[in-house]
Amino acid sequence: MAIKVDSADSATVSGYRIGGTLAEINIIPLVDVTLVLLLIFMLTAPLMYRGIDVNLPKTSGKPTAVEERMVLTLTKEQAVYLNDKVVPAASLEQRLHDLFKNRQDKTLYLRADQTLQYGFVVETMDRVRRSGVEKLGMMTEPTRAR
Repeated sequence: MAIKVDSADSATVSGYRIGGTLAEINIIPLVDVTLVLLLIFMLTAPLMYRGIDVNLPKTSGKPTAVEERMVLTLTKEQAVYLNDKVVPAASLEQRLHDLFKNRQDKTLYLRADQTLQYGFVVETMDRVRRSGVEKLGMMTEPTRAR
């Protein structure tokens, strides 16, 4: 920015003023400082959230066994499988009752063919509920992105 000045003082060179005030803010140093601060916080934040240090006692007992996941499969031929073993539909309720009476985890996962009649699936779900199963999960296939 140059301004024409009539008087010749020491701050002028050939009639134009040098070093006039600049009314613009230089953003680049501000962005640099902000990014450095962001980097520092990103590196130190995980260090602030530490778990509680506890020395657990040692025992000679065996660890608790993880129970097997129970899966009920219904095929398009209306065959019923419990963990890959064929189960007659008439005895399904009693079989599930016997299996789940001593289990801690009373969850059963249901895999049903999509071509099955809705009524057959609902009847099977009703038998599962009457047998004492507390949680019934429906298994599906994820859709593929196109």
